[in-house]
Amino acid sequence: MGERKKETSSMLVIYSALFLILTFVVSFSAARELQSQTKEQTRSPNRFGSSLVFPVQGDVYPNGYACDAQLRIFYLILEMNYAIELLGIPRFFYATIYIGNPPKRYYLDIDTGSNLTWVQCAAGPRAKLLKAPNNPYKPNNNALFCKDPLCAFVDQPNNFPCEAPNDQCDYEVHYADYGSSLGVLVRDSFTLKLTNGSTFKPTLAFGCGYNQEFSGQFPSPYVDGVLGLANGKSSLVSQLLGFGLTQNVIGHCFGGQGKGFLFFGDDILPSGLVWAPRVPNSLNYYMAGPVDLLSGGKTSVAKGLYVVFDSGSTYTYLNPQAYQATLTLASCMFIILKQITVKTALLKKPLSPVKDGNLPICWKGVKPFRSIDAVKSNFSPLALSFTNTKNVAFLLPPESYLVITSHGNVCLGILDGADAHLGSLNIIGDISMQDKLVVYDNERERIGWTSYNCN
Repeated sequence: MGERKKETSSMLVIYSALFLILTFVVSFSAARELQSQTKEQTRSPNRFGSSLVFPVQGDVYPNGYACDAQLRIFYLILEMNYAIELLGIPRFFYATIYIGNPPKRYYLDIDTGSNLTWVQCAAGPRAKLLKAPNNPYKPNNNALFCKDPLCAFVDQPNNFPCEAPNDQCDYEVHYADYGSSLGVLVRDSFTLKLTNGSTFKPTLAFGCGYNQEFSGQFPSPYVDGVLGLANGKSSLVSQLLGFGLTQNVIGHCFGGQGKGFLFFGDDILPSGLVWAPRVPNSLNYYMAGPVDLLSGGKTSVAKGLYVVFDSGSTYTYLNPQAYQATLTLASCMFIILKQITVKTALLKKPLSPVKDGNLPICWKGVKPFRSIDAVKSNFSPLALSFTNTKNVAFLLPPESYLVITSHGNVCLGILDGADAHLGSLNIIGDISMQDKLVVYDNERERIGWTSYNCN
């Protein structure tokens, strides 16, 4: 993130103040609207329902690309049990978490596809750290030992297994994007502001990562670590259950313009949520299915798929058979420079193929596209239709599977799972969850969603 230049003009200060006041009014109205739409409310004695304003700032292109020349300030009003500052930047969304005493700020990649939360850690002079926006966490003799019950729920490295109860509890986690973190479990206080205005400082376990590696085809996320939100015992939400302050429910809303919010708890859920049962025994993943992939609401592309909702994945991935079927959708092909120009049920109007960055399937128009709106009429909508649940479908309009690049080309944001070594796994990534409120209800073993103005 680029440094902000100091402004000395008094007129600019006045305009900025007016902008913030107007933004607050708009955001307060948004909170009122969310409250009026509330349909499901928990009558728990531990209900913490109130409003909270978070200032968020970031450098954002119009479609999620970084732009050092632009700085936008906006406010989010969140109605939920816990509220966490959220900002969307290129390729991922991250939350701002405060750890330690005094609290220090860390930007963590929101990942519903993994359990462990970890931050980069200055554990010694040989620590191998990635570039990050904040200084690494400094441990203070707060490592967990192997005898700690939580240690049994993390993956331990082969080189540092637990051999004695008083050994330190090391962890190692690997991700499908070829990133990894090696470190030790520690405990420290987290500063969480409840939406009723009070502050809660639980002591929670997380990873102190002293060795991070990344070798994927896309750049590594510019964050301080990962916020693991899967349903395993080591996740922060699972640990928070022990304090009795929230239900085991997580929700997020990622806006197509880089804004959004994240919440824990089920005090307020909006009306219109569509629910599908979570697949039992799915290894803490948020898996649902079976689903049929449809094009245009009618044409069957692939059948009997099981999908994982994974906010840690930027793009949507299909298993090789389903992916090839999606490309075959766009047949009527001719070959130009060993590339395929497609036109058919998926692509309703012909566009010329082009190579653009790391995404394999891209097209260009007569002139550069400035937004998805300029090209989405060329493409058909997709849908994941749940075969065992009546009238339930996860809709994928063109803006949920297309990307506009910095060159003004349009690329397919659905990738081949074989390239990420996912086997038969199908993943719904951030691109397909944009402008939707997605809820993971672990209390009732279900996943819900609805279209929502996350911006």
